[in-house]
Amino acid sequence: MNDHSDDTDKGTAAPVPDHGYVIDEQVGYLLRKAYQRNAVIFSEHIGDLTPTQLAMLARLSELRSVSQNRLGRKVGLDVATTKGVVDRLTARGLLQLDRDPSDRRRQLVSLTEDGWRVFRHAAPLGLKVSEETLAPLTQAEQRTLHRLLKKLQ
Repeated sequence: MNDHSDDTDKGTAAPVPDHGYVIDEQVGYLLRKAYQRNAVIFSEHIGDLTPTQLAMLARLSELRSVSQNRLGRKVGLDVATTKGVVDRLTARGLLQLDRDPSDRRRQLVSLTEDGWRVFRHAAPLGLKVSEETLAPLTQAEQRTLHRLLKKLQ
């Protein structure tokens, strides 16, 4: 996984710095590079939604009607980001907000008919994005990666 092309082209291995911090070996760097790959593939297949927006539509397809706070927790977003995504999807007519009858202070979020339509169209494309992202790995490696990523949550 090391990409020391500048050094390996000259026939020498990259020296390990005195401080021991090799960027190409850092988990955050590797995860970001893998996510960048996924983001490019995602935008090629699903140009009209962001990964976060699709995640929100997917979670709402499971939960149906849920408070905005709980939705954010279930998608792994902070309060401000959740509100921004909900506001954008609501403006597009994909989500609707209703007052919770048992607690008038709480807003319940759910998919509109258009939201369901967009999600049903995007879901198989999302599966294709995952498939293409993982294509360089064997089936066993894909299962291992999934297991390890879930363990890191």
